[in-house]
Amino acid sequence: MKTFKEYNFFNDSIIQAIEYIGFKYPTPIQEKVIPFLLSSEKDIIALAQTGTGKTAAFGLPIIQKMNFESSLPQALILCPTRELCIQITRDFCRFSKFSSFIRIVSLYGGANIHSQIKSLKNKTHIIVGTPGRIIDLIKRKKLYFNEVQYLVLDEADEMLNMGFKDELDYIIEKLPKKKQSLLFSATMSRYMNAIAKKYLIDPVEIVVGKKNIGSDDVKHVYYIIENFSKKYLALKRIVDINPDIYGIIFCSTKKETKEIAEFLIKDSYNADALHGDLSQTQRESVMNKFRNRNLQLLVATDVAARGLDVNNITHVINYSIPNESETYVHRSGRTGRAGNIGISVCIIQTKEIRNLREFEKRTGKNFDRIMLPTGEEICEKQLFNFVKKVKKIVVDEKLMKKFLPEIQKHLEFLDKKELIKRFSWIKFNHFINYYKNSKDLNPVSFSYKSYKKNYLKKRDLSKTKKLKKESFSKLFLNIGSKDNLTKLGLINLINQAVNNSRINIGHIEILSNSSLFEVEKRYRNKILIGMSRINHLGRPFSIEIKN
Repeated sequence: MKTFKEYNFFNDSIIQAIEYIGFKYPTPIQEKVIPFLLSSEKDIIALAQTGTGKTAAFGLPIIQKMNFESSLPQALILCPTRELCIQITRDFCRFSKFSSFIRIVSLYGGANIHSQIKSLKNKTHIIVGTPGRIIDLIKRKKLYFNEVQYLVLDEADEMLNMGFKDELDYIIEKLPKKKQSLLFSATMSRYMNAIAKKYLIDPVEIVVGKKNIGSDDVKHVYYIIENFSKKYLALKRIVDINPDIYGIIFCSTKKETKEIAEFLIKDSYNADALHGDLSQTQRESVMNKFRNRNLQLLVATDVAARGLDVNNITHVINYSIPNESETYVHRSGRTGRAGNIGISVCIIQTKEIRNLREFEKRTGKNFDRIMLPTGEEICEKQLFNFVKKVKKIVVDEKLMKKFLPEIQKHLEFLDKKELIKRFSWIKFNHFINYYKNSKDLNPVSFSYKSYKKNYLKKRDLSKTKKLKKESFSKLFLNIGSKDNLTKLGLINLINQAVNNSRINIGHIEILSNSSLFEVEKRYRNKILIGMSRINHLGRPFSIEIKN
């Protein structure tokens, strides 16, 4: 494999920066994208998993092609969140460390807009920004794109999922017609195809790996619990059986994120939360603690975790499994980077096993079931992990020298065996006491076939219960099978709209361009309001009562 220097891609200033950063060999996405961008002006769609070096793939060529004499922005990089915006800006500053006079400005919400306006008065070559703040500055007539030659849509699939379609339309309208547009994403959905057709001209597609599947370096596993009340207990066991875990726990809502983080902190775990209610200062503090491994567990929503670029994450735990396989791919892509093996964990109830099979089908990955560990297994694992660390520890003799005589004086009455026993008890008494009478959390008997059989049987029986037809309302959606909506997908949307409340669902009919379904009348308004706030695969839809 050739090094960056041997490829002869870049000028001396960028090679110097690459060597300073510690890059030696280009990653597969860099190997394909960099020579293309340096030699062609065609638009591209580049698909690769998170953590594969996409920022350097477009950042290094863009920096090399900058005209340092120009005073107006020549490149605009749009990304979905301020965290990703900050991360990309930080990377660009490293890439241009030895390139004289290049200036990069980041523009995102939550920061002082007047400071950003002031920074734009100076010569600026590259802008990295979030759609909302970019539009704000355009409308204030503080930002002009007359000389923009490069547009990058990074994490484009996430921008669509977050509902930025109208904002993208507005911004791209303000750009010159003649420019090179680069769309970078981890997944390629139907709506991504639509955005590519709208914004890109005859693009070249560059794919590393297969479309819409996760990294081969991630092992996918799941644990089954009987009901929701066991979920937090299961989470604790998963964390405890992995003493050196360094992971992200994904939750579906801000409320759940806060609650789980609070529970973990209360139970003495080294954890914190990342969600939309934090101020920018608080968010950056939490993210920096996690990046520096001063936090072992980060509990986060999907949106809040965007832009968190951290290597060596051992586990991604799906406390709440997502509705869409694309979201699952994004989550699991945060582990198994740089040649390391990672583990993506799902904690599911028996009723969610079908969702998991759908993920298997869409991602082409096998999910292995693991039994939740017993208390005895956890205590044994923690104990021997401690023993392993004791064997490997390097003692600073100089620092310990002044304390050892006093320690020996106080402990000389203990023999070696008693000393080991007491130190072990100090370390593990909380685990042993907590788990000594713990119950097995695994369901008594479970197999997917038996679940499917029993579930369908119960569902058929429920139809025979005396719920009169007039107690149901029929609702209409303007999306159907052409929008990749399935019966299971519709049930997930209903559950999302009512926060997983137990409701009776009647007949479901998925048509080509629309869908019909029946729900109990008493939940009708709740569903109408709830569904107006969500989307399907990044696309908003309308819902109405069908007479």
